[in-house]
Amino acid sequence: MKILKIGILTIFLNLFVGALAQDVSLKLQKSIKLTEAARLQRWQQLKQPVWVGFGTTAIRYQQDIPPLETLQNSWSAAAWKNEKVHTQIVVASKKKLERMSISTEDLVHTTGHRIQSENITVGFVQYVLTDEFGNGCGRRKSMDFDSSWVADIINTELTQIAVASYNTQPIWISIKIPHNARNGKYSGFITVKADKDYRLPITINVINRTLPSPQDWSFRLDYWQHPAAIARVHQVPLWSDKHFELMRKYYTMLAEAGQKIITASIVEEPWNHQTYDDFPSLIQWTKKADGTWKYDYSLFDKYVAFVMSCGINKQINCYSMVPWKIAFKYYDEALQKDTVFTGKIGTPEYNEFWRNMLTDFTAHLKAKGWFNITTIAMDERPMESMQAVIRLLKSIDPEWKVSLAGDYHAEIEKDIFDYCIASKWQYPEEILRSRKQQGKASTWYVCCTEKYPNMFTFSPPDEAVWAGWYTAATRMDGFLRWAFNSWTRSPLTDSRFITWPAGDTYQVYPGPLTSIRFEKLIEGIQDFEKINQLRKMYQQHGETTKLNQLEAALQTFKIERLSKESSRQMIEHYKHLLNE
Repeated sequence: MKILKIGILTIFLNLFVGALAQDVSLKLQKSIKLTEAARLQRWQQLKQPVWVGFGTTAIRYQQDIPPLETLQNSWSAAAWKNEKVHTQIVVASKKKLERMSISTEDLVHTTGHRIQSENITVGFVQYVLTDEFGNGCGRRKSMDFDSSWVADIINTELTQIAVASYNTQPIWISIKIPHNARNGKYSGFITVKADKDYRLPITINVINRTLPSPQDWSFRLDYWQHPAAIARVHQVPLWSDKHFELMRKYYTMLAEAGQKIITASIVEEPWNHQTYDDFPSLIQWTKKADGTWKYDYSLFDKYVAFVMSCGINKQINCYSMVPWKIAFKYYDEALQKDTVFTGKIGTPEYNEFWRNMLTDFTAHLKAKGWFNITTIAMDERPMESMQAVIRLLKSIDPEWKVSLAGDYHAEIEKDIFDYCIASKWQYPEEILRSRKQQGKASTWYVCCTEKYPNMFTFSPPDEAVWAGWYTAATRMDGFLRWAFNSWTRSPLTDSRFITWPAGDTYQVYPGPLTSIRFEKLIEGIQDFEKINQLRKMYQQHGETTKLNQLEAALQTFKIERLSKESSRQMIEHYKHLLNE
């Protein structure tokens, strides 16, 4: 989702406010630039040739500078059953390590019960080029921005790695607590095999509370999927059997993060080529020689059924009757060529063009049993265009649902089933309460507009966790981000793009490989689920003091506060409330 036209006054105000704000989160995350002599001097301060210990997941450790914070010899964490918890081990080496590997072992309870080692995932953190926020939205050239290498990729496919001299190598450790784990403390070791073996003790205190599985999370996660990008990076034909085989890995990964919604393009390029890869239509439109219309849903049906089989099955969002450029491609049999309809939204010509399709599409969706979970989705479009589309949809079938991501418009709120507002907006309390009672979805999003909170490759990792807390604090239902995998030309090495800050167009990497950003978002979603459980429990049991303490903490999660206090500080200050 991109805002391509910003008024001169808005640009000036954004620059002025950005200059005044302290931007604490970004300052704390900013890469330190040292001369070579200063860098080597910092390395020489290490007393041993290889330094190994536990760091924090709140930091993207720099590759060429030893950690600025003291590493810990051990790690302990509290966790709910069915929760995934993380830490980072950091290896800082003054000498070259030809092969470094990690070994895990079972974590053992005092009673002998175990968390098996297969619940422990190890990933070597790798580096990608990033830039900086700048002015946010708008075309950019890499040479105009401060670029650097930043830790983000978590490569779980490697079993060992080489570490160059005077380099730091972070290692991401994730532990999934089984849903049937016994309460209490589990202990064990993770061994780093470097110049010698380093046995690092860990302790997990399993609390007698259980998170639901991701498919049952109440948090509405909506990352837009981009199937053509997967075909391109893996060099396989679009929509081939191999393409679908590869997509399953990515969509299963997304389902395991709690994704609820299928992104389905029903026209060519609903976002007017704003991504590196094309965005093809899943429906083929044909105007027959006799003037009637034919709509081929075979690919749409195959794709939707496929994504559902991966575990993403709550909603189908169809983009879009109001694309970023009004140009609807179809094949004209009489002319024997592809043709484009450009009729203005709301005109009789536009309504006739879409009425034919929507009437047919409605019948098809009902025959498939998908109509009740399908929406016509729109993204940051003018209100008069949205009103025209809503009128047309409702005239065809009053039960048609509409999704909208954009500004808050009181004039059309009642007509929007799935309403996702930009972070600068908030729902009026009575409206949000009414929407919940009606079973309507009320969520929020960030894109290239927001300096913070965000999930760029240079963003502080805990801003992704912060998003979960903010969702709970505002009592919204979830969060949307426009691109799960709209990759750049070389996504494994360079997250910068010709428009928008680095990392804006994707959250995971080809492989599929997860990222620090993505794992921290999952942590935030888990926290959201915990908060909602605790709210209900405290209310049911009359634990007013604990409820008031939690609500008071949540009231501090306001976006403007991130200009004065880092997301890490806020999360660390209140995290204990969820694990007492």
